[in-house]
Amino acid sequence: MAKVWTRIRQTIERQGAAGLIGVIGAAGSVPRETGARIVLQPDGGFYGTIGGGRLEYEAIAAARAALSAGRSKAQFRDWPLGPNLGQCCGGMVTTLTETFDERDLADVRRLEQSETAGAFASANSIGGDGRIVRVVARDAQGVQAANITAALAGASFHEQFGDAATPVLLFGAGHVGRALVLALAPLPFAVRWIDGRPDQFPPHIPHNVVTVRTDDAARELAEAPRDAMIVIMTHSHPLDFDIAAAALQQTFEFVGLIGSETKRARFVSFARQLGLSSRETDRLTCPIGIPQIKGKEPAVIAAGIAAQLLIVSRGAPVPQESPATQPA
Repeated sequence: MAKVWTRIRQTIERQGAAGLIGVIGAAGSVPRETGARIVLQPDGGFYGTIGGGRLEYEAIAAARAALSAGRSKAQFRDWPLGPNLGQCCGGMVTTLTETFDERDLADVRRLEQSETAGAFASANSIGGDGRIVRVVARDAQGVQAANITAALAGASFHEQFGDAATPVLLFGAGHVGRALVLALAPLPFAVRWIDGRPDQFPPHIPHNVVTVRTDDAARELAEAPRDAMIVIMTHSHPLDFDIAAAALQQTFEFVGLIGSETKRARFVSFARQLGLSSRETDRLTCPIGIPQIKGKEPAVIAAGIAAQLLIVSRGAPVPQESPATQPA
């Protein structure tokens, strides 16, 4: 769950209190990794998951009891995933359960601000009242607090919050572009959605998307971070080709162009006229998407592209087989 502290702040403001279950230790075969979390609401609702099953059911029940009792000490618990829970994973999960109310809003907002800025680590200790005290570092290199080195060294335990979102430059706000933005909304991507036409963007935009109305694709590419993934699906083949050619002359990890094998062949011919080498054009992914996800509906195409971006962002190779179902 990306926005833990935003959820907690919103829940406190709306309902007066909030609960948090976090996995702070995991060994062996377990349903979720360290860092999985659930934010609980007093009205019974919750966000996130720590893996479902009996573990989650029991952890939520214990957290609800703590939340009903009011703001209290932090609770640590080890959960052996064996016969006692009826789960055959066989591993061990350690959870931390906390409760918050209006008295915690200043600290919650401080943590929310850090989370909004990106992934960060916290050095945690247990205060005299039995509650968790968090000192925040921006990242492994950055420093937010002057005493962060000492805090990290003397901490009882550490946590990671926020997603290290992969930047995506998406050129084109047509039907597939809109579908792709929705498919990427819950995933760890930061999307810069670019189109030069007026009134192309929908009125409601996912939280991880920034819209940019411009015809200056070259400038967008020049200012993009080197780890950005480039996805091209404009309304114009010549424009697609121009953007792809410019992107391939830079060092982006992924340059994807929507279309068919025929469109790719046309682009390679065009690129040769511009002086691009075969090494550069070989880096182009066209068609884009997972080959096994077939269909011409925008949502289906978007699902395949989103899956491919997720695979590549995790360091896996781009699938080579080409789906023949995308628009030419």
